[in-house]
Amino acid sequence: MRLLLSVALLALATPLSAQVTTRQVGTATLENVPAVPADVSAAVQRYQNYRDAVFEDWLPDGSMLILTRFGTTKQLHHVKTPGADRTQISFFAEPVAGATTIPGSSKFIIGRDTGGDEWFQLYAMGLTGEPVALTEAGTTRNQSLVFSKDGKLAIWSRANKGSADYDILAADPADPASRRVVHKGKGSIGPDAISPDKRTALISRGISNRETRLSLLDLASGELTALPFTDKPARYENAKFTPDGRSILVITDADSDLRRLVEIELATGKRTVLAPDLKWDVETFDLSDDGRILTYAINEDGFSKLVVHDRVTRRALPQPELPRGVLTSLGFSPDGQKLAIGLTTATSAGDVWSWDVTGGGLTRWTNSETGGLDPAKLAEPTLVRFKSFDGLSVPAFVYRPKNVAADAKTPVIVDIHGGPESQSRPGFNPGAQYFADTLGATVILPNVRGSDGYGKRYLNLDNAEKREDSVKDVSALLDWIAKQPGLDSKRVAVYGQSYGGYMSLASMTHYSDRFVGGVERYGISNWITFLNNTEAYRRDNRRAEYGDERDPKMRAVFEKISPMANLKGITKPMLVMQGANDPRVPKSESDQVVAKLREQGVETWYVSFADEGHGFMKKPNNDLRREVETVFLGKLFEGK
Repeated sequence: MRLLLSVALLALATPLSAQVTTRQVGTATLENVPAVPADVSAAVQRYQNYRDAVFEDWLPDGSMLILTRFGTTKQLHHVKTPGADRTQISFFAEPVAGATTIPGSSKFIIGRDTGGDEWFQLYAMGLTGEPVALTEAGTTRNQSLVFSKDGKLAIWSRANKGSADYDILAADPADPASRRVVHKGKGSIGPDAISPDKRTALISRGISNRETRLSLLDLASGELTALPFTDKPARYENAKFTPDGRSILVITDADSDLRRLVEIELATGKRTVLAPDLKWDVETFDLSDDGRILTYAINEDGFSKLVVHDRVTRRALPQPELPRGVLTSLGFSPDGQKLAIGLTTATSAGDVWSWDVTGGGLTRWTNSETGGLDPAKLAEPTLVRFKSFDGLSVPAFVYRPKNVAADAKTPVIVDIHGGPESQSRPGFNPGAQYFADTLGATVILPNVRGSDGYGKRYLNLDNAEKREDSVKDVSALLDWIAKQPGLDSKRVAVYGQSYGGYMSLASMTHYSDRFVGGVERYGISNWITFLNNTEAYRRDNRRAEYGDERDPKMRAVFEKISPMANLKGITKPMLVMQGANDPRVPKSESDQVVAKLREQGVETWYVSFADEGHGFMKKPNNDLRREVETVFLGKLFEGK
């Protein structure tokens, strides 16, 4: 389906005005945004009505808790048996962020915030009855919840508004009044696991997204003891105790360019690599409660590959044959006999399977709807690579409209992921599929330098003063586009959210003559104001990645490369979107770039949502932003 005609006619009826026109749609304030044609709204609904299922945890009776949406937000549901109905058990106005079963109990803990503000609170729930608050109401952020094996002890980390430090709290989850602070922390710390004897907890401190330190916390005294084998810069992720408490399993890139799964003896620091000779990162793992069965997933050029084996004998067990896609979740049943697997593919939104780990046998638990879309007509992404300015090979996933000739020139949308320590992967991407179908555009998702999934050398290529080298990767991609017979290099738009929003702005400041315009959602417009105004609990982590604005040398770099310092380079239209409650990239980052662009006479559309944060989690808001993007991009492509 193509919507360019109706969008083009609308564009002719709405010339650029020097004045700002404002209207309200639900919780959204729209500035300089024209009315949306009915056929655009209808097309959006076809792609926004899909549902996915995300595995959260098992219950003791072998049933599952999953997150899915049957209204405007994702809520928790109960699935008793494979293929059974999803019974909704949470009914909040705000989406549920996740759920974890209390071991040995049919109750569980959920997390949720308010309006996307990320000040998460924890609640104890059962399949029936009202939720009971485990955390103290107010401006606190509660996360990293873990349980003892008997379920009698829960610990988590808590940050207070305005503080960069997290404390460690403990409670009997059946008795919220037992809540107490067991350690007054320094920096971004959180528990990974509780030892089998319940005396100690494994604590990680995030220095940056590239560096972690591990410590042991004595839960009686509150004393924290650093583990000396993690004192050199490296990542340590998803750490777990072995059942005897003498070792830990952890994913780390210590002494390696790639992240590997290793077992480390706590007394000696001796390491054993459990997944050797891999050419790609280990992305996640799980261990059965008895420590016998180990599973891990490998990120092979964006696709997930699952491995299951006997941890003691190292013997390979039957391996599940899964659709080619990306894992969303993984977890052993309490008896260790089944493995829950959440998976999404390019043509399916996401579902849950279980695997019989010893006998083999894959069982599908959910069948999620694609909202009436025909999966056979959806685009399958193609993995390509292009050379950047310094010879670096940069990967990208290309979604080309399915019903166009191979040499037909299509417009192009360059969609850059956030993070920056993230990765565009070939899971279900309704935006790419939608733009390919309705706008007839080829959507390209590059994993520019600084992206995760390709080793720590690649991850570190954009750090601090090297930030704009990733922007040069976009220039190299534009060169690649110009050489492709099926792509129209004169109709290219740049698109991104969060850090990708910064990349969209930065690309437009440098290469505005090569784009027809850009879309940026909650992007960083000024490195100095961003680092000053992002919430305190994450500021030091971001300084470790981007650079410290308090350092005069780094401040001078920020003053040079910030999009706000280079906005005169933007001469093409921009669409900016923002959540008012965003704690990561505050609304002020969008406000200032919109005001300056308009001062320069650049056509700038602005949409802000009063009840959203860093990302738009409510379906009506997501529908509206997709409608506005359609009108804006359609106008850009038809206007060329």
